[in-house]
Amino acid sequence: MAGHEEQTTPPTRVLVVDDDQLVRLALRLVIDGEPDLTVVAEATDGDTALTEAELHRPDVVLMDVRMPGRDGLDATRELLTRPSPPAVLMLTTFDADDLVLGALRAGALGFVLKDTPPARIAEAVRTVAAGEPVLSPSVTARVIAAATGPHSSDARTAAREAARRRLATLTDRERDTACAIAEGLSNPEIAARLHISVATVKAHTTALFTKLSAANRVQLALLVRDAED
Repeated sequence: MAGHEEQTTPPTRVLVVDDDQLVRLALRLVIDGEPDLTVVAEATDGDTALTEAELHRPDVVLMDVRMPGRDGLDATRELLTRPSPPAVLMLTTFDADDLVLGALRAGALGFVLKDTPPARIAEAVRTVAAGEPVLSPSVTARVIAAATGPHSSDARTAAREAARRRLATLTDRERDTACAIAEGLSNPEIAARLHISVATVKAHTTALFTKLSAANRVQLALLVRDAED
């Protein structure tokens, strides 16, 4: 009857990419068990993932890092160069520093371990679908340590100087917003700290993406970390 029709939001469309059939099955059960999420396709390697993403246009790709052939990092880099790319949530049984940073610098919005509880994996999908970053707690500490660690003095110096040049193009308030993002603060928390509205925070964040050529908040945070001593 007119006036009683309900408009429902379409479920978040997910592409599951993993070379292990049992892992794919488990992830499908987790995702399809949620009323607001649905698996639209599966892939066993990076090349197939790119093909399935083109065919099905998912909102989120759950991407395994280690796969035969084209791995998850390379597929993510390629995927995120395409128009209107999906959000990428990396999945792995490992949390080595090089993999974490490689995934995030490739443009992934999240990185969770495969032994993460099902409810948290579903929530991570929702979070990255909304454009927000998500990391397993053990991974967060590793990202900060690896991003600021003295792996190569010359490389660190070059990265620091390049990051500082990019940040020098910002206004004071944009810089404050970038630093708050690097601390992991949400938009409401940033607004409270800087005594501005959430809408203004969002405007500053959009300006940061443009000025710094960053695809997401994780890349902004890594750039700020690079600029630090």
